[in-house]
Amino acid sequence: MDLFRRVPQLFVGLFLYGVSMALMVESDLGLNPWDVFHQGLSEVTGISFGWIVLIVGVPVLLLWIPLRQRPGFGTIANLVVVGFSADAALYVLPMGEGIPAKVGYLVGGILLNGFATGLYIGSRMGPGPRDGLMTGLAARFPRLSLRVIRTGIELTVLVAGFLLGGTVGIGTIAYALAIGPLAHLFLPLLTVPERRRDDRTLRLPDPDAHPMPS
Repeated sequence: MDLFRRVPQLFVGLFLYGVSMALMVESDLGLNPWDVFHQGLSEVTGISFGWIVLIVGVPVLLLWIPLRQRPGFGTIANLVVVGFSADAALYVLPMGEGIPAKVGYLVGGILLNGFATGLYIGSRMGPGPRDGLMTGLAARFPRLSLRVIRTGIELTVLVAGFLLGGTVGIGTIAYALAIGPLAHLFLPLLTVPERRRDDRTLRLPDPDAHPMPS
């Protein structure tokens, strides 16, 4: 059964996704928009970064209800695993001191994020809370493209996070430019094929439809 591959792949992907977030945090060179927001809230509240990731995921998931989105097993796993793995990685990672170390953390974090994205989404166990919000809004407002909705959401959380004290920098730009191509590379390689009823044809998802899990 493909579940024996999909479930472990899901959890490995989610764990590595949290580690990739921690690497980017320690680089101190800039985060992706949602993590700018998470870090800003963490700075203001004093709650750990990982717990903020988990806490923010709850109201985002509740927004699925009016959008008639249904969570999968991977959605709930995402809610829990990513935040805890990010906190665990932040606890053990040494602080990035000096430009070479910071750049190494940033590059490693972005590459690992792309790989983890392929693992997590490729398991086909359900979208993360933030991805589901994006696709739910796109279904609710079909006149707006997925790109417009994603950009609107990410600009909103980016500005809010920056005002709260989150780190915006070259890493934010690098992530925005790199994550699409990385997802495009890793998704076809890591997606568990979906078997049709006749069991002869395997179908893979379009990597452009899932630019980033969270």
